[in-house]
Amino acid sequence: MVIAGGALVIVGAWLVERLDDRPAPIEVRVPGLSAAAQAGQLAFDRSCAGCHGPQARGSATGPPLIHPTYRRAHHADIAFELAVLRGVRAHHWRFDDMPPQPSVAAAEIAQITRYVRELQAANGID
Repeated sequence: MVIAGGALVIVGAWLVERLDDRPAPIEVRVPGLSAAAQAGQLAFDRSCAGCHGPQARGSATGPPLIHPTYRRAHHADIAFELAVLRGVRAHHWRFDDMPPQPSVAAAEIAQITRYVRELQAANGID
C-alpha cells in the first residue's frame, strides 16, 4: 500500500508540474508578408493578440502559435478555423480554455491563418 501511495504521489507531482508548464513568449522573426497575410495581421492584432501576444509569440494568457506544436502537420488549417468558431478546451499547456470568437468573420479566419503560417515558415516551423 505504501508503494502504491508513493507512486500516486510521484505521478500526481509529475502531472502538476506538467500542467504548470507554459511556454514563455518567444522572439519571432517577421518576414515580408503577402497581401493576404498583411490583412490577417490586422485581424490577428484586433482579435487574437490580446491572448496570443503580438506576432503570435504568446503571452501570460495564451500560448504562442509560432511553436512546433502548431505546425501544419499537427494542427491543420481547419483546426485554426474550428478554434475560432467553436473555441478550444485547453490541452497542450495550462492556459484557460479559448472561447469561440463569433466576431471574427470566415474571411478573416483564413487571413489570420495565412498570417500565422507565414510567420511559422519564417521561423522554421512548417
